Amino acid sequence: MAKKTKETFKPLSLPLYDELVQLDHSLLNDELGWVTPTYLAENMVHTFRDYQESALRYFHYTMTNKVFEYRRINHALFNMATGSGKTDLMAGLILYLYQEHDYQNFLFIVNTNSVLNKTIDNLTNKQSNKYLYQPVIEIDGERLSIVKVDEFPKNQSKNTIYIKLASVQSVASDIFTQSENSMGAQDYARNKVAILGDEAHHYSASTKSEKEMEQSWEKAINTILNANEDNKLLEFTATIDLENKKVYEKYKDKVLYRYGLDRFIQDRYSKNVKRIQSSNTDEENMLNVVLLSEFRRRYAFELYGTYIKPVIMFKSQKIDASNEANNLFNQLIDKLTPDYILAFLERQAKVMSEDQSETLGFAYNYFLKNKEDLPQIVKEMKREFSPSRIINANDSDRGAGMLEKGQYEALNSLESPNNLYRVVFAVAKLTEGWDVLNLYDIVRISNYKDTKGDKKTTMAEAQLIGRGARYNPFELDGEKSYQRRFEDDSNPSLILETLHYHTINEPQYLKNLVAALDEMNLPTGEDKKNPLLDVKVKSKFKKTDVWKYGKLYYNQSIELSDDYYDGLTKYSLNNQEDIVINWLSSAKEVSYKADMVYEDYTDMHQVPVEIDRRFIEKAMNRLTFFHFDNLKKYMPLLNSRDEFLGEKWLNITNRTIYANIPMKMTSHDLTAQEKLRIVELYLAEVAQKIKKNFNSHRGTNKFIGYPVKDYVTDYKKRIPNYDTSKLFMDKNPQTVQRFVIDDDYFVYESAIINLTEKQLIDRIGERVQELKGHYSEVFLIRMDENMHRESAKSENMKLHEFNPNAKDVHFEGFQPDFILYLQNADFFLQVFIEPKGGKIEEQQWKEDLLMYINEHEAELAFEEEIDGVKIKGLKFYTINDGRNTMKQLARIAIDGEFRGLSI
Repeated sequence: MAKKTKETFKPLSLPLYDELVQLDHSLLNDELGWVTPTYLAENMVHTFRDYQESALRYFHYTMTNKVFEYRRINHALFNMATGSGKTDLMAGLILYLYQEHDYQNFLFIVNTNSVLNKTIDNLTNKQSNKYLYQPVIEIDGERLSIVKVDEFPKNQSKNTIYIKLASVQSVASDIFTQSENSMGAQDYARNKVAILGDEAHHYSASTKSEKEMEQSWEKAINTILNANEDNKLLEFTATIDLENKKVYEKYKDKVLYRYGLDRFIQDRYSKNVKRIQSSNTDEENMLNVVLLSEFRRRYAFELYGTYIKPVIMFKSQKIDASNEANNLFNQLIDKLTPDYILAFLERQAKVMSEDQSETLGFAYNYFLKNKEDLPQIVKEMKREFSPSRIINANDSDRGAGMLEKGQYEALNSLESPNNLYRVVFAVAKLTEGWDVLNLYDIVRISNYKDTKGDKKTTMAEAQLIGRGARYNPFELDGEKSYQRRFEDDSNPSLILETLHYHTINEPQYLKNLVAALDEMNLPTGEDKKNPLLDVKVKSKFKKTDVWKYGKLYYNQSIELSDDYYDGLTKYSLNNQEDIVINWLSSAKEVSYKADMVYEDYTDMHQVPVEIDRRFIEKAMNRLTFFHFDNLKKYMPLLNSRDEFLGEKWLNITNRTIYANIPMKMTSHDLTAQEKLRIVELYLAEVAQKIKKNFNSHRGTNKFIGYPVKDYVTDYKKRIPNYDTSKLFMDKNPQTVQRFVIDDDYFVYESAIINLTEKQLIDRIGERVQELKGHYSEVFLIRMDENMHRESAKSENMKLHEFNPNAKDVHFEGFQPDFILYLQNADFFLQVFIEPKGGKIEEQQWKEDLLMYINEHEAELAFEEEIDGVKIKGLKFYTINDGRNTMKQLARIAIDGEFRGLSI
């Protein structure tokens, strides 16, 4: 009999979960519309995300719905992706069970000390920045206390929640060896207890074994569960092995909620994941990752004015190998010089192939472009990656070994601006329970025997990659987001929203790793430039008069004289008001669902920062943008750096700098280094706006016609590569694919586009016949920037801001992705269309420009006296036409727009 392939297996049936999904959508559900209690939002730091609300709602059904009236669901499993906020959900469940069902006693168990210590901070330590509750918990006017205990008291106080947090090893030991001051089965029988079992995939040893173990963790947990009929066991894990028949039988009717890693990534709550595969030595890989990490930091700072601290983790299989790698890294940083880096870049250039890492290519180009600044860059690298900023986490988690004093706290606060660590060396300690958001690079050290990687090894690495994929909510334009903001194949996303796994180029190992990633449904691909594909204009379209004689219209831009940039206000910068910098922020997520996610500053206050000119000059020296030769490029009238500090420009000495810092701090607590960083953050914001708003050209209301046949041409383009979780990628609206489009209205034979763009093409295709009732010529043109990227023509094919009253001037121009070309005997209509995925706030100015064209049609001028040319723009098109863009098109093109009706 032929062996069954993985694809032939049907999805596993999970009766409880399937029943709850059905119940949640049933009109017969008497609790349809149940909402998350307000006391959770009022008393927790984080507002639940949609999927967390669903998990709580499903649990609520099992506790209250009449469907479960005669069934006792006392054991349930939440199967949720790494990084999806399982501890947040636990914290919410504690309050829910207390308030709605009178539970006061909670036992939290886990198998590792690192997770245990972190959860102690999460649930009981008010002083920790990881604490998940508000400082004061109040429900229905009653103040609530959360008390950490070793034993549940016999006499229990009102308005008190008791939490025992312990390793599963110690809890099992207490159950099997009755000793003084320990909790036995009878202690869990006295009052009802809710057990919260984290990393639950470790608690099935007896299930997997041929015979039941007398003193297994699993048996100890079941003893506690069965001690009181109202005791509950709620287990949480990202990796439950349901493919194991015995594990499946145990959990098939206990899985209460599922939120997989693929959905987590599809919902944009994580970083993207890319692999960089090379045959380099460990030392060469180390230099690569240092260059990439520093490029990330500088890219965020120089382009967006935001400070991120990208963390690198070097992963080894053996402690000896990790320690050797640590020494090798220190030696590398010690011998770094500008010449050493240039020589390395030149060597890499010689061996670079067409499919090299795209992201490394960005980093190489940056350092080559900034050769003159390499002495300063190397100086900063030596500081950023000095031994004092490296954590070696190779202690024994269960033995006597301990991290050095302060290193545990450092590992769990790597996002903090006060935490200067950039590098972590580790073996296995951080595979579970490590909660860090600004991990951007994981490097697999190759100098150990198992280069092929067995399934256990590669699965552990895949799980580590899953943990590292947590999204880093960096600040952009003064706001934070907890979801990815950029298009997934864009340069900013590759740099700021992607985790890179640097790995050895060994075929069998890579095959095993890719299989492990696929088993986890973790979408990844190699970070490389894929082959260029041809995109050709249809030969049939080339025979039309539109291609031969038609024109496409874009507004003309004019060159600005040097005299225009005569002060900082011309760059949309206010140089009169005081300056406010968000420094040591609480980084608390207020609302996961809000369109505009913002920081919670309720525990912050604003203090003046006392600085003198020395701070300003030192900060300017450290930021290469403020070297005078560079300033002169953007401020042609500037004569000196002293003049830049004057009233007409920065005017910083006549203004006060304020910093938002925690309430427990005062301005006197700020160190000189922190004050310098605050000044740097402000200057980075200034640099970003100057670069963004400096342009030698500005748009006008005059539109120029460019021949279609000169600009609608054949071109080449790459498709981003994903080799795992294909099913997920096929459903992701931002996944770029090649589509063949046979319909005559589309002028190219194919299109390399994402699913949102494909949907737009289809939606317009559905309206072609109706449009042909009004127009003899109907064509949709994909205006891909790749067509003329290397050509001087590219600047012609852009729209430029020409609204004199625009709030935030954007001189750079943009090219809408599509043009709908409509022509009849009376007039020609050109409609600009721009599809958008994800958040659109950062690019709202583009839509504003398109709407400005519509609203000021009478002010548009053309290069020659011609009649019957109409230029229009649509609102951004989003997936499933959520903004009714097609209705706007119908109003413009069909419903009489040109017979005097307003859109």
